[in-house]
Amino acid sequence: MDSTPSPSSSSAFDLVSRALGRYIPEGGAAAAEPRGDRTTRRQAPDNPAAGGQEQILGAVNLDQDLIITRCNLEAPVFAGLDVAAGRPFVDLLPRGDVPTVTRRLRQVVESGEAHVARIQRLRRGDGSELVVSMSILPSAAPEGGLTVSLIAMARRLHLYAAETAIGTSLDIGETAQSLAESLLAWGDVAAVDLDFAVWTGEGVSGRAHGRIRLRRAALVPDRVWPEGYTTPGDDLPGDASRLLAQAVLRDDAPQTIVIPDGEAVERVFGSPRVARALVPADLSAGVVCIPLVLDSAPPVVLGVAEVWRRADCPFRDSELFDLQELVARTAHHVDLARQHQREHTQVLALQRRLLPRAGGDTIEIASVYQPATPDSAGVGGDWVNSFPLPDGRTALVVGDVVGHGLGAAATMGQLSVEARALLSAGLAPDQVLEHLDETVTVLDDAESGLAAGYSALGSTCCIALYDPVGHHVTLSSAGHLPPILVSPDGRAGPLAIRPHPGLGAEFALREPFDVYTVGVPPGSVLALYTDGLVEDPALSIDEGMGRLADAVAAVHPWDTLQRAARHVVSTLAPAPQRDDVTLLLARMIGYRKGDTATWRLAARDDAPARAREQVSALLRQWRTRDATRHDATLLVSELVTNAVRYATGPITVRLIRAGHGLLCEVGDTGNGRPRLRRSDLLDDGGRGLSIVHRLTTRWGVRWTDTGKVVWAEVAR
Repeated sequence: MDSTPSPSSSSAFDLVSRALGRYIPEGGAAAAEPRGDRTTRRQAPDNPAAGGQEQILGAVNLDQDLIITRCNLEAPVFAGLDVAAGRPFVDLLPRGDVPTVTRRLRQVVESGEAHVARIQRLRRGDGSELVVSMSILPSAAPEGGLTVSLIAMARRLHLYAAETAIGTSLDIGETAQSLAESLLAWGDVAAVDLDFAVWTGEGVSGRAHGRIRLRRAALVPDRVWPEGYTTPGDDLPGDASRLLAQAVLRDDAPQTIVIPDGEAVERVFGSPRVARALVPADLSAGVVCIPLVLDSAPPVVLGVAEVWRRADCPFRDSELFDLQELVARTAHHVDLARQHQREHTQVLALQRRLLPRAGGDTIEIASVYQPATPDSAGVGGDWVNSFPLPDGRTALVVGDVVGHGLGAAATMGQLSVEARALLSAGLAPDQVLEHLDETVTVLDDAESGLAAGYSALGSTCCIALYDPVGHHVTLSSAGHLPPILVSPDGRAGPLAIRPHPGLGAEFALREPFDVYTVGVPPGSVLALYTDGLVEDPALSIDEGMGRLADAVAAVHPWDTLQRAARHVVSTLAPAPQRDDVTLLLARMIGYRKGDTATWRLAARDDAPARAREQVSALLRQWRTRDATRHDATLLVSELVTNAVRYATGPITVRLIRAGHGLLCEVGDTGNGRPRLRRSDLLDDGGRGLSIVHRLTTRWGVRWTDTGKVVWAEVAR
């Protein structure tokens, strides 16, 4: 076979060079020759037709080690790029782009497949940058290596690419950074200063004079700046903020201003302190200040974009038009990021208010909430809560509302408050879920107004009630992932819970919510969480829960629970992530055996007397104050009398010595709810609950599978 290469097998570099209309001598000698001082930006006429067709195409040849061997970048647009033969190609790249571009170059070397049309920045020798469309082509054998084709971004193409890049993030800082990076194509330094209200996501309107506050949101390139210069995250000095605002708001109309040289800069800014804060190097630079204007009536200035350039390279009229067009076309992206920041902040504040504050004497609680990254779809509807119930138990609740943003936040807040109210009223977990299920269905009604344009159908929730006396947890789940239980001996795993549809399921799919009772000896740790913590595209959900079980099982009994919770989250879901992450850890402590006592009495007429005798003897053993002993004995007597009178079956009396109070419980098989009412002097009934109400700090009723329990607390 004839191995002579055909014309079609010419190297990619030669093909690109032919398109340029010239060849570079073999060996790179021409490329290595000095081409004069190229650090000065060449001036092109404002009218391209006057200077003929502008050349924007160039090529660089690389060997297997990514070293430049030949180049054809003689067009004026590439002036300032140091592309001498023998230098690594990555020297042309901004520092942050080196790993990504190097990986792309080596992929093309190894695979032989071209990588086409990557938008890339190249560093000039003076620190400024050139935006190009870069294609990486494999060179034909036996030459090997690569050919990098560079197309300098023409005006329209650059404006389009810049607007596209600026609109890809909903984070206001990243949006401002993208705008500054795009503006750098016209200068040596670019900065974006935003109204502080825009930076924080607040509403924007006309700002009164004397109350202007600008914050630097972005600055490029990344370099060491002189002391006193304003860098991202810093507020501009008050004088500087006022000067910039007054400059771009002449005659109450936003206008672009140009300060051509150092003398004019010094004259405008006046104060040396202001000059140090705003001028990037020395006073020899000129600047153009373009207001970011929200198109409204009247127009609202969101901030100021500044492009600095050496005074010997003044801005042309065509460049000013381009700068104004780019800023005008992207100002709405800044406002969208502001609105997202505001919503993100509001939802985050609501979710943090729902986080548990602390545990108690019988349980230790720790929680971590890690919101999704700001440029995701928005903060989600994950919520977690824990609170002591009046009867001495502790409620642990976790939920995940469908969707993101304010709609999900409104539903999340409503479900959380409703769950707390129902649990505090004594309802069982399955009964609470039934009410939440109905609430989600009602909220999904398009005519309700609250949920217009938003549906919470399919939201999930898990409720667990910890009994510190019986050392067990009663729980129900609506479509939520099962809790992880770690026993004192270190065994860990998810609880065996039958899957159930989420809240608001279709009527045909609705089933009774199952209730589970699980023993949790002192020292057990229960983990409730949302799916963001265990979901991983590379793992099944069971594997994710297994990883969580292993991480929680590694928590030492002496470890601070809050620190352990943070460690678990950082291990399984390092930021940033696309979904909210929520974790609630509860370490069970319970009451000591000597702090509780339980009696079972037959529902007979002598039950109150027997209860008084046993309670009085126990309180003497506990060395309770006489007044407390008298009140508690009378209280239990009235509750037992009420149980004998209105209920059947055995009566259970339980006393709990808790903190600064004494908790008295009387359970029976009745299902009627005792109600406090105003009684007349001649009424036979109703006096017992009045006595209970006067003797206690609080009292209530909770329902059980066999009846009810009336509880009351007496101060010790």
